[in-house]
Amino acid sequence: MRKCGYLILACALSSGPGPASGAVTIREDFALNPALRPWQAFGDGSLFSWNSTNQDLEVTWDSSRLNSYFAWPLNTVLSRGDDFTLAFDLRLGDIAVGTTPGKPLTFQLAIGFINLAEATATNFLRGTGIDSPDLAEFDYFPDSGFGATVSPTIISSNVQFASSFNFPLELTTDVWFHVAMSYTASNQTLVTAMTRNGTTFGPIQDVTLGTNFTDFRADHFAISSYSDAGQDPQFAGSILAHGVVDNIVITVPDPALTDLAGALANGAWRIEFAARANWLYALERTDAFQFWNTVSPITPGANGRLTLADTNAAAANAFYRVRAERP
Repeated sequence: MRKCGYLILACALSSGPGPASGAVTIREDFALNPALRPWQAFGDGSLFSWNSTNQDLEVTWDSSRLNSYFAWPLNTVLSRGDDFTLAFDLRLGDIAVGTTPGKPLTFQLAIGFINLAEATATNFLRGTGIDSPDLAEFDYFPDSGFGATVSPTIISSNVQFASSFNFPLELTTDVWFHVAMSYTASNQTLVTAMTRNGTTFGPIQDVTLGTNFTDFRADHFAISSYSDAGQDPQFAGSILAHGVVDNIVITVPDPALTDLAGALANGAWRIEFAARANWLYALERTDAFQFWNTVSPITPGANGRLTLADTNAAAANAFYRVRAERP
């Protein structure tokens, strides 16, 4: 199985004794221009537009275009061992399938968690079923003869699927839907609840990761417009939809590293920080920012303080960073 998640953390040095053992909540109501926040567009950025009057995000899901994302970095890497939640409001203005010639069937619109490096790669193809690893997302398939379907989905690093297919459940236009998704690591279950204009909509079947499901790595939240390229022509679908996304609330674990402090002691450069369990850490050094060398053993973290040391520290012109990787 591939490793698909790591972080390079080059933090300002500071002191602080607290362990990393909590959670971070991200809230976005689009009251302010998202360009002033950590949002980034990838692919076709014209599919995402901030409406300053209504204070929401206008989205086009157009599968005839390349994979496109409006994404927020999580500053961590989610796996099956992490609790996380996601909630958002969605209102569709119009939605149609079969909009790409030769692709008459349904195709999904998606909102959820991605592995950005993989999702932006040229060989990432959501429609093939075998080329879209490391996802945890809400998918909606409009009706093309089999019933409109809501499908919460988790896909592993080696493209194993865990999902539920709930139909017929149509996301009618000009109606506000609220989606709340919660994954609990202790029982390996993703629970999804929905309302339509405040009234219960569904129910949505839970998604439970089986014992043979390996793992996933996701590092960004994204509103995703997937390309319909690469599908089997017998089952090819396409979508064109316009809508609004608002009131996003995401809760994820603390970053892999906080409270960084460094000092030279007895000829060794030491970095101390608050680490987290289920992460591997290593100290890296460079003298010219062209190549980084690992100068400490790869060390598993716990929910407490961890120290990494370069016992063969350079006399001058040395710069350090900490690499944090999911095992």
